[in-house]
Amino acid sequence: MMVTPDDYWYEEESQEIAGVTVPSILNDFIENQPSIVDRFYTKLYFVSPCKPDEPHQVLFHTNRICLVGFAKEHVAFEKGIRSVSFEVGKFDRSENKVSGRKKSGGMILQADSTLALVTCEDDSVYKLRSCVQGKLVEVNERVVAEPEIMRLNGEGYVAIVMPKIEHCDSLKEKLLSHDAYMKTRENK
Repeated sequence: MMVTPDDYWYEEESQEIAGVTVPSILNDFIENQPSIVDRFYTKLYFVSPCKPDEPHQVLFHTNRICLVGFAKEHVAFEKGIRSVSFEVGKFDRSENKVSGRKKSGGMILQADSTLALVTCEDDSVYKLRSCVQGKLVEVNERVVAEPEIMRLNGEGYVAIVMPKIEHCDSLKEKLLSHDAYMKTRENK
């Protein structure tokens, strides 16, 4: 016997939770739903006074996980990114291994620690800095094979860094909010 879609039926019932009617999953689809990055991360930026064309973006989650990468306005995107390397000096960030809830074994990073070296089509090299003091949880190995994904918000991060709980507030104060960052771009 062959089963067809007509063999299944769904009788929609109105539900109310705490006095609020729950929207139907069938009829109340929100087409312009904000992305996961826009819903769950705070966009923060680091702009060096001596290198304003090299802004970094830190996506800060409420669970204190930070996704670190170049801001979309970084000069490397204009030049075209040829390669990304996690071998920085005597460290290979891709060899970072963590375990457990506290991320034991993660490399300890300072805010100015180099996470990766980005080489552009014109052979110029840019350092991607941590911007966050904390433990390196993991690096995004996909950017080595596909450097162009660094442009994608949420997927183009280069590393995940977890700051200590006690450093989160001071970290947010040192970085620019999205609005403050956009004002610095306008004044340029």
